[in-house]
Amino acid sequence: MAVTHADLRPGRRSTELGSKTGAFLMVLCILFGLFCFILSLIAEASRSKVTWVSTRENGEEERYECTYSGSGKTPLLCAASAFMALAIAMVVQHTYLLIAVSKSTSSALVTWDLDSDFAKTLTWQAGFFFVTTWMCFAVGEILLLIGISVESGHLKHWSTPRSGCLIIGQGLFSAAGVFGLATVCLAAGLYITALRAQRLIQGQENVRREVWEASALHASPPTSPGHHLATAANETPMIRQNQNDQHLLAHYLSAFDKHSNLV
Repeated sequence: MAVTHADLRPGRRSTELGSKTGAFLMVLCILFGLFCFILSLIAEASRSKVTWVSTRENGEEERYECTYSGSGKTPLLCAASAFMALAIAMVVQHTYLLIAVSKSTSSALVTWDLDSDFAKTLTWQAGFFFVTTWMCFAVGEILLLIGISVESGHLKHWSTPRSGCLIIGQGLFSAAGVFGLATVCLAAGLYITALRAQRLIQGQENVRREVWEASALHASPPTSPGHHLATAANETPMIRQNQNDQHLLAHYLSAFDKHSNLV
């Protein structure tokens, strides 16, 4: 099998955009977001509920008390795990993007044409993905923190009737899971946008290099080779040239004499 230039070219480093490490981290973070979503659904299904009962003792006025349906350990563990999974995914994705972008060469950044429509589109897309990623992350983490704080308030004596019971509204954990899944998906969109921007910069740099090489090649065309007269030892080129002219003249004269004799 023939070895081509592409085979000899060094591969991408693990800290560069588009490397195998970057793709692996993006897939891993998406799996973390999916894991967060599943845990949020489990927490939503097992969240604590409240049952109200009426009590009356020794002819006193009837009063209502509430009891929890469970201790809240299951939704608490699920919510805490989802919180950590989403935080890990967010930190890993943005840390890798920060390192990969900082590794970009300054010469490649100089070739970035901000006035082109494609560059403006990529800039707006990157800004949109960055802002919406952090917004979804903040909302999802806040919702999970609310669920954790509420479910951790009745780990003990959860079956004892009390005058007031604090519970989580329906759909809070589900909403947190949706925001968590949207966070990793938007972060993946930010990664793809950064990758497209890098490929655009590399394409512009390659075009500039090819144009420069072509202009340098045509700016200095090769000159035609000059005539070189070989001389013998102690002989100048002018004398050798005169001898050649004499031999040529003698050849023409002899040819003319032969033609005259034939006539």
